[in-house]
Order: sequence, then C-alpha cells, then structure tokens
Amino acid sequence: MTTTPVYDLDAICKRQSASFSLEISNLVIASGETVGLVGPTGAGKSTLLRLLAVLEMPSSGSITLWGRRNEGSDVESFRRIAMVHQRPLMLSESVRYNIEYGLHVRGVKSAHHRSEPMLERLGLSRLVKQDARTLSGGQLQLLAIGRALVVEPEVLLLDEPTAHLDPANVALVEDVIQEQKQRLGMTVVWATHNLFQARRTASRIALLLSGRLIEVADRETFFDSPSDERTKDFVQGKMVY
Repeated sequence: MTTTPVYDLDAICKRQSASFSLEISNLVIASGETVGLVGPTGAGKSTLLRLLAVLEMPSSGSITLWGRRNEGSDVESFRRIAMVHQRPLMLSESVRYNIEYGLHVRGVKSAHHRSEPMLERLGLSRLVKQDARTLSGGQLQLLAIGRALVVEPEVLLLDEPTAHLDPANVALVEDVIQEQKQRLGMTVVWATHNLFQARRTASRIALLLSGRLIEVADRETFFDSPSDERTKDFVQGKMVY
C-alpha cells in the first residue's frame, strides 16, 4: 500500500535577491521520515524550510502538501506544521505562556496537561514564571523546541535547533525529538551544519550548495557512496564553496 507524500516540490524557484535564488527541480518527502538538510551557510536551507512551513511562497513552481497544491491560504495545513527557527522569537510573557501559546491558538483546552511533561523533560520546570526574554540562548532554544513539540505537529521543521546548546542538551533534544517522532509518527525536516548530527538523526540526507539541491540519498549512501563528487567532497570536509 502506498501513502501520499507530505511534500512534493516540482520545479521550485524562490528568488531571494538579485544574487541568490533557491532552485529545486524535484523533492518528495514521505510521511514519517526524517530528512536532514546539510550545506554551508547561505546554501538555502532556511529558505527551503520557510517554503515547507508555508511562511513563504515560491516565485515559480509548485508545492503539493498532503496531496493538494499549496496556494498559501490553507490554514488547516499550517496548523499541522511546527517550525523551530534559528533565532526564535518569544512573547514578552512567562515561559509557561510561551510554551502554551500554540496550544491556545489551536483551541486546546488542556494546555497545562500538555506543557507540564514537556517542561519537565527539557529541564525548564523551575523557570515557568520567568519572563521568556530573560532566558539564556540555550534556554530559549529549549523553550522553542518545547513550544513546537507540545502542539503535537504532523510535520516538524528544525532550523539548527541545537546550535546554542552544550553536548548534554544536544543529546537531550535529539532524544526528545525521537521520542515524539515515534509516538506521533511525525515527519521531520532537520537543517544542521553538523554532519554527525545528520547521520545520527536522519534517514535521508539532502545537500544544498549555493541554492541548488545537489544530492538526496539515504543515510548510508549519502555518507559512504554518494553519486555526486561535490557530495563526496562535502562529506570529506574539503572546501567546495
């Protein structure tokens, strides 16, 4: 039995400036898989995530989301997606208010029931009354991850979610996301500069260079026998950009 892909991108072009555009001829993301996005800074990873999050629309081409072409006005699809941004923004309210904000927007009445276990799991319980804007960079990142997970999304989009975390909290976040993925069957797209993290967390890896999708392959193929020489150079740490 086949299932409808979550995403099907066809002939996508997103012009960001006169000097940069993201171009993807085709990319299909299946339900329940974890795709790791790798590539240097400025390769287009954040741009692609924003397209997948329905925060921006492509300049040309089409994105099919759950079998329907996305026109940018499907609020229900938007509610099924959660994204953790590289620089998450917090409301000028408490940690508790921020982690429960998405639940309130979605009309979830048992917000505390959802938020308490997540706050505890991420080590934020003692900070629930603190103004979220006074947290450290690492604590903000943990709060942003908790805020995304607590709404139990069908799709989780991650833009360098562990960039400001120490190794112990990196391991914690990877474990928590994997736990929620197994429980909910989430589809995860995870942008990271850390190839070791991509290898630990993703079932397929996609390499972006200068706004172009160079290669998409299963984890073993990507790291051990890539088809593109640029992928091989990137994996080996050679300067290809």
